[in-house]
Amino acid sequence: MDTILQKYLPERSVGPCLELIRQAGVHLKIVNERVTRHGDYRRMPDGRHQITVNATLNKYRFLITLVHEIAHLVAFEKYGRRIKPHGLEWKRTFQHLMLPFLRPEVFPSKLLPLLAKHFRNPKASSSTDANLSIALKQFDGPTYKNFVFELPLGSVFRIYNGKLFKKGNRRVKRYECVDMATGKLYLFQPNAEVELIKD
Repeated sequence: MDTILQKYLPERSVGPCLELIRQAGVHLKIVNERVTRHGDYRRMPDGRHQITVNATLNKYRFLITLVHEIAHLVAFEKYGRRIKPHGLEWKRTFQHLMLPFLRPEVFPSKLLPLLAKHFRNPKASSSTDANLSIALKQFDGPTYKNFVFELPLGSVFRIYNGKLFKKGNRRVKRYECVDMATGKLYLFQPNAEVELIKD
């Protein structure tokens, strides 16, 4: 497991992550990309705990996702199964588990202020924190995708399921985009990753 995790995690985080995995008694599966989530935790019918994390994540997002999912298990074990999945108990657990990793030996210095801000009140997904998501993207490999906020007004883009949208005006934080097939209006986060079709 040690050598496998070295491929996916920042070097100085491998040992502490292995210890977290052992303490939690969890089976970690690294899986092909799922567009709708970076990872998940579930309790299997036989009582075992399983966490899956997308193999395609960069090492910093992989670390955040792994600790996020372990925090679900730890919070459920400590506070019971009736807590909200991303409620106060989970947030406190996630903050506590993530704190030892928020160091320049693990994360690049330019990410640390954004991570410190994010972990004051962590969201259900790091992708909903637009500033952190954009900063983490620079560590991804080459990609053909763009953020919605980067696209010119009126451009047409495709999302993960093949649907086409036309970018409209910004409404407070999100962008109004029209489904080209139905004419329905949808709101997109500025950091939603899409494929530009024509501008």
